[in-house]
Amino acid sequence: MVNRHTANKIRKTHRYLGLFLGIQFIMWTVSGLYFSWTDIDEIHGDQFLNQTMTRTSFSNLISPAELQSNEDIISLELLNIADKPYYWLNESKLFDAKTGDSKNGITQEEALYIAKKRIKDDLKVSSIDILTETGGHHEFRQRKDVGKLPAYVVSYSNDEALKAYISVNNGQFQTIRHRDWRIFDFLWMTHTMDYEGRDDFNNIILRAFSILGLITVLSGFTLWFTTSPTIRKVFKKKKKKKA
Repeated sequence: MVNRHTANKIRKTHRYLGLFLGIQFIMWTVSGLYFSWTDIDEIHGDQFLNQTMTRTSFSNLISPAELQSNEDIISLELLNIADKPYYWLNESKLFDAKTGDSKNGITQEEALYIAKKRIKDDLKVSSIDILTETGGHHEFRQRKDVGKLPAYVVSYSNDEALKAYISVNNGQFQTIRHRDWRIFDFLWMTHTMDYEGRDDFNNIILRAFSILGLITVLSGFTLWFTTSPTIRKVFKKKKKKKA
């Protein structure tokens, strides 16, 4: 058994680590509970989308070789922009798939048309703006699963403060954001402890707190072991038998 002086040191270490890490432990618990009790499809905003939208077919399209471009074709995608066919060449240039003419992004009217087709009819648009830059904490952070700027931001007048993001470059409906997603995003930041970009699980702060958390738990077990009357009695009996 350790002596009283060592036990006091363990007790102080456990106490101060608990105070230092306590708030973060609470945030880990609260965020974990929120994640386990929420429907991820609702967080993604599936309840706001028009699930009955049908695909549009096109005919009489020109060959990609006829496009007015000097670039070699590395990638090519056929896009539907406001019910008109366009070729998206090399993930950078847009061409009319019937005439071959180049198109410099989409208009606000086209963005509203796209939003109208993707979002349920009972939701009313309140405004539309262009987003050209964002910070690390903006809800439209530029990630592979979201999209690239610039983007049209279509805002809706509902209790969820719904916003739809549509690419200016190629008219792709990129993502939607709403109140519950923003709560989820904030709690995700506190869970990962990535206070710069929110999505990095390998940041130094999280690693440090994880190690300190483990030390706190181990010090608690050690404290119980060194101060438990039952354990003390066991050690005393062993000493008596040896004597």
